[in-house]
Amino acid sequence: MDVLVRNGRLVDPDDMTREAGDIAIRDGRFVAVSEISQETAQVIDVAGSYVAPGFIDMHVHVYEDGAVIGIDADRVGVQQGVTTIVDAGSTGSDGLARFRETIIDTHDTEVLAFLNISRKGLCEGLSELADPADLMGVDEARAAFAVEPNLVGLKARMSGSVVREQDVKPLVHARMVADALDVPIMIHIGNPPPYLPDILPLLKKGDIVTHAFHGKKHGILDASGEMIPEARDALTRGVLFDIGHGSASFSYETLQKFKGKYDEAFTTSTDIYERNIETPVGSLMTTMTKLLQLGYSLDEVVASVTSRARAALGLHEQGTFAVGTVADVTVFDVVDRKMALVDSNGEVRETAKVIEPKMTIKSGRVVWKA
Repeated sequence: MDVLVRNGRLVDPDDMTREAGDIAIRDGRFVAVSEISQETAQVIDVAGSYVAPGFIDMHVHVYEDGAVIGIDADRVGVQQGVTTIVDAGSTGSDGLARFRETIIDTHDTEVLAFLNISRKGLCEGLSELADPADLMGVDEARAAFAVEPNLVGLKARMSGSVVREQDVKPLVHARMVADALDVPIMIHIGNPPPYLPDILPLLKKGDIVTHAFHGKKHGILDASGEMIPEARDALTRGVLFDIGHGSASFSYETLQKFKGKYDEAFTTSTDIYERNIETPVGSLMTTMTKLLQLGYSLDEVVASVTSRARAALGLHEQGTFAVGTVADVTVFDVVDRKMALVDSNGEVRETAKVIEPKMTIKSGRVVWKA
């Protein structure tokens, strides 16, 4: 059936424009509005709400009953206006088939994944890189990517509690595997060791640093608020920064200092799971609201979960209104309401405007509405 979404305030991240208008869908894909007959189409009147390409949350943990952390994919996906989510390393090669059967195939939300460089992923604990014997080899990784089309790269968590005595060695191994497969690595950064001057030089164009704006010591900013040289060099090489809010990995202060001195683009993600959904994360739109509070424009914030995420993940169908692509749509409002929002360090800031989901359209079909 043809679908016409009418009376929206279109936010197009490809050209950073906002204008009143309609979007048209045929057979689950975007088409020109002129191709659709208003007399025969299903008309969805969104009455002045904002309409954007489907939002992408590129760091979540949704391997319910598989990993030691996990949350329902639709609860943090389509039920929050997010059409595509990327599980960031919950599963390694050992659990990949079950992840497909129980998560990818059973939800309205599109679920992609970064494959943990540990075969076990997070299925047996949170120190998955402590034992070198658990690291996935090139042949195992190649086989996994050959059978699972929803994989977008590798994940390596570079925190002391994860690697134990291994320091940066698991990342050296992940670099070798990623280069053999020509896929990017998403790197989690946190409490050292390993330290960023040892981590960042190993990253290449297209790799992603998630938790980039945490408030812990030894982050991307030095004591004066300047980027450390290794972070500057990484950005110059084409390494990407990602929010990755999480329980302990987003700081208002850090991002505000970064914003005050630098204009480099980044992506926005939640690192959401069962234990942080209520606080401090909330949802992708709650995280986006925090960026609005810090002074980022709505167009920038939307781009960080659509066109920028699409580019970072090497996607072609998602995060765009381009004719012929899959018709994923997020309908949302920005409401005038005071709300106290907390970051991962416990700092509370009050916002006067809140981004709220209104409707989610997946492949041309309404799958959720408020």
